[in-house]
Amino acid sequence: MPNPALNRRAFILTGAAVAMAAGTQTSAAAPPARPTAAPTPVRIVDDRATPATRALFAYLKQQQGRGVLFGHQHDLTYGFTFSAPDGKASDTLAAVGDYPAVFGWDTLILDGDERPGARSSTEAENIAALSRCLQQADARGGINTLSAHMPNFVTGENFYDTSGRVVGQILPGGAKHADFNAFLDRVAKAVSGARRADGTAIPVVFRPFHENNGGWFWWGAGHTTSAEYIEVYRYTVEYLRDTKGVHNLLYAYSPNSAFGGDPANYLKTYPGDQFVDVLGYDAYDSSAGSPAWLDALVTDLAMVVRLANERGKVPAYSEFGESGAEGRNPRWYVQLLDAIKADPLARQATYMLTWANFGGTNRAYVPYPGNPLLPGFVAYYQDPYSLFAGDLRGVFSARTSPVRSAPFLHLVTPTDRQRVTVSSTTVRVRVTHAKASCVTYSVNDGAAQPLRLDADGFYSGDWPIDPDRSENRSVTLKVSARVAGRTLTDSALVFLGEVTPLPAGWVDDFESYAGDDVTLSETYSHVNANTTTLSTDHKSTGSYGLAYAYDFTRAEYTGIGKAVDADWSAFTSLSLWLKGDGSANGATLQIVADGVYFEYGAPLGDTNGKEVDAPFSEFKPAPWDTSHAGAVLDAARLAKVTAFNLYLGHGSGAATTGTVYVDNIRAH
Repeated sequence: MPNPALNRRAFILTGAAVAMAAGTQTSAAAPPARPTAAPTPVRIVDDRATPATRALFAYLKQQQGRGVLFGHQHDLTYGFTFSAPDGKASDTLAAVGDYPAVFGWDTLILDGDERPGARSSTEAENIAALSRCLQQADARGGINTLSAHMPNFVTGENFYDTSGRVVGQILPGGAKHADFNAFLDRVAKAVSGARRADGTAIPVVFRPFHENNGGWFWWGAGHTTSAEYIEVYRYTVEYLRDTKGVHNLLYAYSPNSAFGGDPANYLKTYPGDQFVDVLGYDAYDSSAGSPAWLDALVTDLAMVVRLANERGKVPAYSEFGESGAEGRNPRWYVQLLDAIKADPLARQATYMLTWANFGGTNRAYVPYPGNPLLPGFVAYYQDPYSLFAGDLRGVFSARTSPVRSAPFLHLVTPTDRQRVTVSSTTVRVRVTHAKASCVTYSVNDGAAQPLRLDADGFYSGDWPIDPDRSENRSVTLKVSARVAGRTLTDSALVFLGEVTPLPAGWVDDFESYAGDDVTLSETYSHVNANTTTLSTDHKSTGSYGLAYAYDFTRAEYTGIGKAVDADWSAFTSLSLWLKGDGSANGATLQIVADGVYFEYGAPLGDTNGKEVDAPFSEFKPAPWDTSHAGAVLDAARLAKVTAFNLYLGHGSGAATTGTVYVDNIRAH
């Protein structure tokens, strides 16, 4: 029960709104009988979803603009106020007398890497542990979400191990595809096994492959292509929904900040409306709630809400937290909520979920009794616009009817801009929600070749590669099928043959992209608004350099980054050719080595184009990386370089837009 001493505000859903949400009357007197209202049509990824799952989606859509639901990861299993989880103890409950409205869990429970899973438990016991978490949260009156920090299926290490080009290996035909299926089998058992006393399955918002626009996970930018990401996300949905028959899931897509309000970058890896129910957005604050960070957050969140509204999806602030030095801003929660409420679009985000209170020396994302940030969190709780479990009414009670999904075709393998270096490969096509006939593929609009339904549910066939096309050339692969009296098509640009690898120490010479700007953009991660294209006019050597266009209209910095994963201990400096735009803006060269972010600044005022040589001894830890203040970029750390990033920052009174040119980035 809520703690009356906290003077909890009235529920946001009152009167007629409660009646609408809960399906109950607001008066004790029975009104005259009325015709039963028709069920509300609901269009979601799974048109065979359970009634409760459809009702959850309808509730979240209806909730937009009425208040934001507060969520907490592992609320019942980790905390500073309890040690042994019993399904009831909670730091949120201890702080404000109520549970979160949204409970977050992770598939790490299945691997025994997070409680209540255990390495010593059997597979069945860990599956049951995750099912039990979902049941306990449901019993507390909350909504369940499930994220997926998946192991590296190639190396066996954790999700931070970005080696092995994992996504390509777990797609159909990949060497680790069966291992990925086995992982999804466990997810299916855990989610399907989460049932109420009456036997009905508990709805769950499933959020796989999150924060993929960053480079810190193996499914992230620089470690896979957009097309591979899209296809592995689609495969995951189709396997759980169609192969395993799991029908109590909503599916969330949640890249990480920041986008500078640019929808093109947000949608770069979007799997499509047919595969996503929730448009999410993850953003952590290391600035203690600075106006610049809050403005950037609201700009992006408003963009996500706009996209969700256009597509009939649910918008969510799917992961958030204050990640700087703990205790710097006791009003952080209140200031964050005030900033969100003040924007007519951002305020429509349905829920905001913060991370787990792992206890010990870890930070407290939810302040607990005795924590100096608690008064600010209590003030956040008391704001009528923040909703906790006690505020929820009628979450699963709406009468809905499913909108049937339209037939859909997509090319599964090879993916767009995949490089094929073998003499033949398998073309795979998936057709859902209809039976297909005359499924074919063609190369460069040549003769159509038949594809046949295989045991795994794909229309597939071998594509022998013409040896004359196998030397770093590209072809267009097109697939088509007759479905319900019309022709559905999809296509991919496929690169053939090997490319010459770069010498040791090199990041990029911009010659290997076959003149294709999309492939260039795919290779780099992007932060805030920027555009990268190949330049034939401004370069140091060869045929191409990089044209890097920035836009500081909505953010004070922008960045691109590339995975490196190399040993640079034999080198002494970082060199690149740089042509500035004559502005007072600045560039920051950033090397990520042994988990530390080292930086070196360079001006952009010189428009002549010249070599910049940055000695490793002059690189310093990033100012925000306070835990590594004083660290040195020495040989030991240079042996573990994982990424190179190039940030551009807005100088005082300097140009807002412009283009700089870069070439031949390498350790020297």
